Amino acid sequence: MVERRRVARHRTLKSGKIVVQPHASVFDCTVRNLSPNGALLVVASLVAIPERFELVLDATGEQHPCRVIWRGEDRLGVEFA
Repeated sequence: MVERRRVARHRTLKSGKIVVQPHASVFDCTVRNLSPNGALLVVASLVAIPERFELVLDATGEQHPCRVIWRGEDRLGVEFA
């Protein structure tokens, strides 16, 4: 498989929240890998998650505006906007 990311991601296991505006819907997620440019998120369901949202890491409160690059069965590849 050819690596197409600009920056290598590091494996992690962090909990986070997907926050969707303007209705302030919140979805739990697990961050499985992370870089300064993006992340791999695991979620229970992809149904209500839009193309753009805010990722908030639970442990630090760090926030990242995200754009979905790809979707899998229960996973999202996101780029930080």
